[in-house]
Amino acid sequence: MKEIGFLSFGHWSDHPAYNTRTAGDTLLQSIDLAVAAEEIGIDGAYFRVHHFARQLASPFPLLSAIGAKTSKIEIGTGVIDMRYENPLYMAEDAGAADLISGGRLQLGISRGSPEQVIDGWRYFGYEPAEGETDADMGRTKALEFLDKLNGDGFAEPNPYPMFPNPPGLLRLEPYSEGLRERIWWGAGSNATAIWAAENGMYLQSSTLKNDESGKPFHIQQAEQIRLYKEAWKKAGHAREPRVSVSRSIFALVNDEDKYLFGQQANSSDKIGYIEANKRAIFGKSYAAEPDQLIKELAQDEAIQEADTLLLTIPNTLGVDYNVHVLSSILKHVAPGLGWR
Repeated sequence: MKEIGFLSFGHWSDHPAYNTRTAGDTLLQSIDLAVAAEEIGIDGAYFRVHHFARQLASPFPLLSAIGAKTSKIEIGTGVIDMRYENPLYMAEDAGAADLISGGRLQLGISRGSPEQVIDGWRYFGYEPAEGETDADMGRTKALEFLDKLNGDGFAEPNPYPMFPNPPGLLRLEPYSEGLRERIWWGAGSNATAIWAAENGMYLQSSTLKNDESGKPFHIQQAEQIRLYKEAWKKAGHAREPRVSVSRSIFALVNDEDKYLFGQQANSSDKIGYIEANKRAIFGKSYAAEPDQLIKELAQDEAIQEADTLLLTIPNTLGVDYNVHVLSSILKHVAPGLGWR
């Protein structure tokens, strides 16, 4: 059995082929898709966060709106770039969104990846400390965010407050119990996957990672997951770890599917660079008729190691088509792989 969610990058553009011409289109359709996905039995609605781009950026208004209109589906991110964040303000926003949803947030965070502008976090008012890299800054902010989610008091109360205070140091409000245990780390390397486990975060591993061995992508990713699970066990956490992987998977069940995604049937892993000196491996997309898709996915070692699969969706094609994409996986593929 697997949890199956969707992951949307939330693109929009004034393009004749797009159903998302504006930011408003993308936001409102994201809500509608989450509602429809819950109705067909999808387990999670996840959204990517990119700044300075025609894509989804500030996640908490969207997560809150989805939380208010749904009742069961997990709601999350994949991922929030912590270099851009104020950890305390983020803890307040996250607490509010989690309470609105009834405790269904699953927040993926990360140190971040190359963005649309050079050092975009500087425009948000942030600088690495002396001797830190921007990646160090992202991880430092992540740890502060986790600390504040514990709900411990840390702020000295005003002796003459506007409203009466509870005794002792004050914590951030609103506080949502249990959210600290539903934070995921987007790891691009084996080392950061181990770091995530040591710090009690679940693991999100996407369709790319640092090329650390030259092996096929799914094998490298499976090795990363196994290292994470070993580190989690060694850390002695009381709860079970969770791991998600994301994939582009399209079941070709009609002519429109074949027209739109048939050319991806012969996809393969690719090598590239997302940073100047870091060689990365990008996993292939899957597109085939259901029987063939089942055979191919059964060989994906990383999917086998993960408990959660996030299906990357073509959000620009609109709500109805994406419901079809997700339904096709649930009906024609998942049962054959034992995911349902």
